Amino acid sequence: MSEKTTEASKVPEDSESSRPMKEMPAPVNWTVFIGAAIGILAIALWGILAPRNAENVLNTVVGWISDAFGWFYILLALIVLIFVIYLALSRFGDVKLGPSHSEPQFGGFTWASMLFAAGIGTDLMFFAVAEPVTQYLHPPSGEAETVDAAREATVWTLFHYGVSGWGMYALMGMALAYFAYRMNLPLAVRSALRPIFGKKTEGRLGDSVDLAAVLGTVFGVATSLGIGVVLINVGLNVLFDVPRSIGVQIVIVVLGVATATLSAVSGVAKGIRRLSELNVLLAVVLALWILITGKTQYLLEGLVLNLGDFVRLFPDMMLQTFAFEDTGTWMSDWTLFFWAWWIAWASFVGLFLARMSRGRTIRQFVGGTLIIPLVYILMWISIYGNAALDLIRGGNREFGENTVLDPEGGFFRLLQEYPAFTFVAGLAIVTALLFYVTSADSAALVMANLTSKLPTPQHDGRPALRIFWAATTGLLTIAMLLVGGIGALQSATVIMGLPFAFAMILVMIGLYRALRVESYQTEVENETMALALSGRAERVDARTSSVQWKRRLSRALSFPDVAAANRYEQETLLPTLHEVADEMSKKGVDTAVVSLTDEEGEAGEDYIELIAQDDGDQPFRYQVWRRRAPMPTFGGGRAVSGHEEYVRLEVYLGASGRGYDIMGYTYAQIVDDVLDQYERHLEVLRRQGKAAGDN
Repeated sequence: MSEKTTEASKVPEDSESSRPMKEMPAPVNWTVFIGAAIGILAIALWGILAPRNAENVLNTVVGWISDAFGWFYILLALIVLIFVIYLALSRFGDVKLGPSHSEPQFGGFTWASMLFAAGIGTDLMFFAVAEPVTQYLHPPSGEAETVDAAREATVWTLFHYGVSGWGMYALMGMALAYFAYRMNLPLAVRSALRPIFGKKTEGRLGDSVDLAAVLGTVFGVATSLGIGVVLINVGLNVLFDVPRSIGVQIVIVVLGVATATLSAVSGVAKGIRRLSELNVLLAVVLALWILITGKTQYLLEGLVLNLGDFVRLFPDMMLQTFAFEDTGTWMSDWTLFFWAWWIAWASFVGLFLARMSRGRTIRQFVGGTLIIPLVYILMWISIYGNAALDLIRGGNREFGENTVLDPEGGFFRLLQEYPAFTFVAGLAIVTALLFYVTSADSAALVMANLTSKLPTPQHDGRPALRIFWAATTGLLTIAMLLVGGIGALQSATVIMGLPFAFAMILVMIGLYRALRVESYQTEVENETMALALSGRAERVDARTSSVQWKRRLSRALSFPDVAAANRYEQETLLPTLHEVADEMSKKGVDTAVVSLTDEEGEAGEDYIELIAQDDGDQPFRYQVWRRRAPMPTFGGGRAVSGHEEYVRLEVYLGASGRGYDIMGYTYAQIVDDVLDQYERHLEVLRRQGKAAGDN
């Protein structure tokens, strides 16, 4: 973490504010925390004390939402997907989720593992067998147990787990990362609404949005955990004859929450990262086992056929409401449940993806988020779904009927048809448990962050908060299992996902407005000189021009070390920026100079900033980042000097900028450069105001 100090401030060394920021715990957002805690605990106690009443109320409310808002859920999923693809393919696709000079923190495999493990897990193991079988025997439309029903059964599962849901994750992930890492706003859902509501997001409005995100997250995660607990219980029953009962499931919840708590407290890089990589590898092994020991050719042909059918049927499925058919509860049991589930998880996975994706462009982020999980989902669902359908079509109708009546047992009943069942089933239990833990610890971390006021996006909520949310989610899972098992969890998810569905519309509007403002900045930069003349040479007359161009050449061929950079910052840069800040303050612009230094040695995290905050929501940020660069070499490969690296002081305007080096600029050149950039900032605000007036 980083220590933030202000040059002009003087604080006693023993005061709390003088401690490094990394040692100061993030303050709790008590409004969001208390509101969410009371709501969740009340519902959990209701489910525990009056399970039948809770079940009846949930079913009634879900029926009303399906009738009144079913079309809304379906239309929203389509709009979100079109929106994120548009951003990726448009000129906005090159925008980085972080400063223009930032680079991804995690490699491709680690990033893919963490985004996938945080997004789906045991529920995919559950539905990859249960849904294709159910859709084949009881399709929403058309005749059951036909070739067409078999082809559509697997595609419905791919549809419910495919790009539509990940489009929602992509929206929230890029919005949170953009506003946190590029716009220097808190890593919270409320930040995405700032372009719409301005500073009102710092009050009750922002608290309401974050509260809806927390509630949706808790119920969405509880659904996944409930499915995981039931699946693990079934596996233990099959292997070790452990009873399938609510008592056993409560024990599994307690043990899982305890393990998840230890992982969450250990932090993202240590706990969640390692478990994410491990469980994805184990899941791949499970899929390959069925592929290799089963009907390999049939499964590969089925995979290719499923891909073709998915591409062919996807447009129709996206807007399928069955307006002219009576499908009973099919819509609320399947499509509406999945869409509400994705929405409920969107803020959770989005915040987690944002933490993992700093430095990636919008195009890279959207492409990776939509394509990488789809490839895995296609592999898993096609292999397990087609293997299950082959059993039924081969004459084992009992397997299909039992899976419809007892969907949590379908996965292990399928494994029994393959070699080394005991070993493979044990591996499946371990994989399910790891998926459970990665979902639970990720959720505990994210909910702690959503209920905190984080000083920087790199901070996390207090360990005590993570423990509380892990335990609370476990309690809610137990309550919903008592109410009606997986069905009750599904109903609760459909209900709790609705408020945040409306928030997602505002997130799209806010993100688009912010990106348009950034496009104004680009226009202004393109219409003016890329590098101001003030940054090239001082204003001189002909008599001294030869002296100045020689000085400029000398600066270009100087390659300072750390000591030289320190001297320049203290003797020239900081005094000049302070003088400019003082003068701007006298003119009525709230201006300050801040130094941020990284004490843990992470590259590229040191900068000096002049920040001018006017009455709007877009402060002017003139940041000078200290960057290490390799020493240039001449044509023969000979280094310019004996050093391997030198120090550059690169200018970035908050998140944007061109990264030009001002090391060695004189007092006058620094002043002119700051004012050049500030005038561009004012022109951006003028164009933004004009565009708003035209609209």
